[in-house]
Amino acid sequence: MRKVDVLIIGAGAAGMMAAAEAGKRGRSVVLVDHAKKAGDKIRISGGGRCNFTNVNASYKQFLSENPRFAISPLKRFSAQDFIARVRDRKITFHEKTLGQLFCDDSAQQIIDMLLDDLRAAGVELKLQTTVQHVEKTDNGFVVELDGERVEVEKLVVATGGKSIPKMGATGFGYDLAKQFGLRLVETRPGLVPLTFDQSTLEPIKALAGVAIDPVQVRHAKTRFDEALLFTHRGLSGPAILQISSFWREGDQIGVNMLPCDDVFALLRLARQENGKRAVQTILNALLPKRVVEFLLAQQKLSGNLADLSDKKLRNLAQQIQDWQVKPTGSEGYRTAEVTLGGVATDELDNRTMEAKKVAGLYFIGEVVDMTGWLGGYNFQWAWSSAWVAGQAL
Repeated sequence: MRKVDVLIIGAGAAGMMAAAEAGKRGRSVVLVDHAKKAGDKIRISGGGRCNFTNVNASYKQFLSENPRFAISPLKRFSAQDFIARVRDRKITFHEKTLGQLFCDDSAQQIIDMLLDDLRAAGVELKLQTTVQHVEKTDNGFVVELDGERVEVEKLVVATGGKSIPKMGATGFGYDLAKQFGLRLVETRPGLVPLTFDQSTLEPIKALAGVAIDPVQVRHAKTRFDEALLFTHRGLSGPAILQISSFWREGDQIGVNMLPCDDVFALLRLARQENGKRAVQTILNALLPKRVVEFLLAQQKLSGNLADLSDKKLRNLAQQIQDWQVKPTGSEGYRTAEVTLGGVATDELDNRTMEAKKVAGLYFIGEVVDMTGWLGGYNFQWAWSSAWVAGQAL
């Protein structure tokens, strides 16, 4: 039976990073994945340009039973540490809004960097390879790979979550955690478009494809100021993806379509200055035409400003700045960018990412109950948790 020091399951961002780090330390490493190519989710991220980190990354941008679990990994291998590697590779990049960093050229540059690191570290990459069975032994683990039994000292699970199943995402990592008695936090889709029932959807069907940037979307005490997109199923866009990770079925969300203005005061002033102007004319200068038509239809308003009372103007302003809507669901794992929940952080040591109950077993990346906001945070968690594990393998 073949023997290796480290076997890593999952050749995504976290898996490749951990494999390279372990290989640099002289460990014999095998990295396996059932996909045809390594780093498929990196390839499609950021519109093909990979939002590879966020300069503001801290535990405060993560959802988890214990977000503070991320403090040590994010400190030991920070966004600046990964940026330094990108610069060393002469990969040019730019910052978009809110600290998000993207490659100027292509996400493939990040994949190529990681693949080169694997080769330099002597890592064996086995693609289109299925893990059929894992068992614990006195010396580590025996893993069956397409009929081949491999004895390993350390086993790393970097299988990701359930999001985007068309790319091969499965719940394998969670099953493995359960096999070894580790507690799981309930999993659900995150960073995902929200959907409406037919009665809510009917009035906004004509808005499909219309965007407003920015809006402020609120859920309880959480709020995000980013773009919103109307879809034929409900709402999407960065602000909605962000709030979806906090939203639960049965909850309402609030949308402020003009977060920087006092719309009631603006409408009253416009009426005072020239009441003969149509209310639609005023709003068309502030919002997309189809959105204005929807708002006025909902309030059953038309005509000149002079014909509208303070009460009517106030109700209109409230709908614009505090539109309350109750999604009935989300588009699910099919379009979710991440999976919330996963292996509970109290089962792991954040200095190494090793399971406390099972010596030699590690969980890194998205499979762990540590989910970042939209904007490069989840990649940074992948790099940080993988680097930490790599130093311990």
